[in-house]
Amino acid sequence: MSIRINKVYTRSGDLGETSLVDGSKVKKTNIRCRSFGELDELNSCLGLVKEELDISKPEHNTLKEVVEYLQQELFDIGAEIATPNGFSYPTMWITNEKHVEHLELLCDHFNENLRELKSFILPGGSKLASYLHLARTVCRRGERVIAELFESEFNLPEEKCSNRNIFRYINRLSDLLFVLSRYVLEIENKTPPLWIREADRKRPVLK
Repeated sequence: MSIRINKVYTRSGDLGETSLVDGSKVKKTNIRCRSFGELDELNSCLGLVKEELDISKPEHNTLKEVVEYLQQELFDIGAEIATPNGFSYPTMWITNEKHVEHLELLCDHFNENLRELKSFILPGGSKLASYLHLARTVCRRGERVIAELFESEFNLPEEKCSNRNIFRYINRLSDLLFVLSRYVLEIENKTPPLWIREADRKRPVLK
């Protein structure tokens, strides 16, 4: 499929509508638009993660390959969500079980040598880890919006509903981003900030 983008603005969305893949128009507040918009924001967060990686380090170079691969898949999933149910085209991406299983394999790989968790982790520890936590939370928000999309189709027959593997993929992706946030602190030899029970917290003293 040939893609040509010669003009950034089209004025076609000036009335609060946008076109889906089949050419049909919907409001920009439509749950389908909100869903692929969340994935677009998540992709931008992964772009921040990628720019923090030092590819001269083998572990970072591997992470760069993983992040770039995830960005490509997120773009494809966004296109799938932007395609109304029942419409298809020859090169259409369809999220399937193998895509979900691949994320699980990545989770297992990067989690294999991490130390056992004995407390909840707070975002932070390093700039790279913080960006991964940001991506994780945006991913979770996208998961909630996609859940709304599925709920809106509750009474429809299965063949007219959105692909449930999309939801499973986004759920596993948030798990992977959490694992990666821990992994980068491990390879950087940094301690993750942990949640502390209220009784053990030290209140900041203002001078």
